[in-house]
Amino acid sequence: MKHSKMLLSALAIGSLQFAGTLWAQDQSMPQQPPTPPQPQSQPLMPPPPPPQGQSVTPPPPPPGSTDPQQMETQATPPPPPPSSGDQQQMQPPPPPPPQPGQSTTQTITDKGQPARVNSSMPPVASGPAPSFEQLANGGKSISESQASAYPLLANDFKYADRNHDGRISKSEYEAWVKK
Repeated sequence: MKHSKMLLSALAIGSLQFAGTLWAQDQSMPQQPPTPPQPQSQPLMPPPPPPQGQSVTPPPPPPGSTDPQQMETQATPPPPPPSSGDQQQMQPPPPPPPQPGQSTTQTITDKGQPARVNSSMPPVASGPAPSFEQLANGGKSISESQASAYPLLANDFKYADRNHDGRISKSEYEAWVKK
């Protein structure tokens, strides 16, 4: 009887946690209404009239201006470029082919725009393999800390250490360099 109460309690708690998780994931961000422009506290003074016979271009509006005429001219988008009847909308050029070791994924953003994600491993500047004597510092074997001087060997240390003694002998190193 005691075990059935514990089992029922665990089942109830698990169900509530699961329901809470689902409810938390279902919450969407509330949309905030756009704020109306704030009226300026100072009245706008008209500019002084231009001297007779001269034309004066108006100065650019200050940032955050709420003058209706200025807002209307700012909100007017530039005209679209002329298009010929046989041309469709300009599309971006096709993506370049992926390089070796690179992967490309196409996805759609939350705003419905396509996005391309490229990923690759950074190239390892390897160069020619150093001599055994240089890595071993004159010793008879290369330890794991000594192998870190040559990143490719440090990466393949367990593979190069054929007898798994934690050190790379000269014959093991030469066999690894050949591969």
